[in-house]
Amino acid sequence: MAAVNPGPVTQAFWAGKRVLLTGHTGFKGSWAAIWLSRMGAEVTGLGLPPDQTPALFTLAGVERRVVSRLVDLRSPEAVSATVGARDFDLVLHMAAQPIVRTSVEDPIGTFETNVMGTAHLLQALRGQTALQAVLAITSDKVYANNETGRAFVEGDNLGGKDPYSASKAAAEIVIQSFAKSFFPSVPVATARGGNVIGGGDFSRDRLVADIVRAARGGEPVVLRHPEATRPWQHVLDCLAGYFRHIEALATDPATPRALNFGPKPGGAEVSVGELATLGVEALGGQPWRHEPDPQSLEAKSLAIDASLARRVLGFESRLEAPEAVALTMDWYRRQAAGEDALSLCLEQIEGYESRP
Repeated sequence: MAAVNPGPVTQAFWAGKRVLLTGHTGFKGSWAAIWLSRMGAEVTGLGLPPDQTPALFTLAGVERRVVSRLVDLRSPEAVSATVGARDFDLVLHMAAQPIVRTSVEDPIGTFETNVMGTAHLLQALRGQTALQAVLAITSDKVYANNETGRAFVEGDNLGGKDPYSASKAAAEIVIQSFAKSFFPSVPVATARGGNVIGGGDFSRDRLVADIVRAARGGEPVVLRHPEATRPWQHVLDCLAGYFRHIEALATDPATPRALNFGPKPGGAEVSVGELATLGVEALGGQPWRHEPDPQSLEAKSLAIDASLARRVLGFESRLEAPEAVALTMDWYRRQAAGEDALSLCLEQIEGYESRP
């Protein structure tokens, strides 16, 4: 068993690394781009233009910190041209259509992006000669969920009753097949992250973004499933896990090819309603309102077991849910008051790195 590392990431590992980061224009991708560039990585971003306004990518000026390429993963020619333009040491594949309700509205587009987009990327990477590791981000929703409440472990069956979950489970199979067929000497792995919260998320149908919009508009946030539980984690905990996973893949061939990243094992479950209450109280908004959606395909219970990452990487999340919510809402309060989004992100990254 590995001892828990006193630092969340090994900054010296990333200095000078040529990193291809897909999805760099999204919420989580923008945080990743900021953190990686701060550690001295040479980041090339590949993704679509931001799909909402405001967007953290724009607010924080992420395009000034990376080489930004606006490319649709559904276009194999565009992906191949971008990937073939330079050599990369590491690849962090985060680009996706990430919203369950959007996947129900547009299942074909979701499968095209999440499955074929991943295949296009991996096909393009076959021409790379300097690769040390590839990590593709899937989801905690890749598991066949029978609603027992048991936390899923990496060896559990994959599945998905909604198009988003199914597309991510299918992407796992695509990734495994490419790894075994075409990357015999390069570790290609997947990371299954929990539900991520953090400052700068303004996406449609994301709980924290909905809470912030409602509070700023003086309206109550509407919850479809306040009783549902999710493995909430702060974006910095999630990204730190991804970064540590890539570090290990590049240096230790025995590193698992699939790992869960979520709340600290044994931590208390937090429901959607409980998280919304914490957020509303922090922002001084109105109490949330329940409007059931009987047609929803979203799981009522979802939990993942992240203990394998602790055992093999010495990594575990540092922020419990209440602290993660407080840090998130502090970001939104200060940004709304006029503070610079990039400065807020860098301050929180530095604070996270210095935690004991």
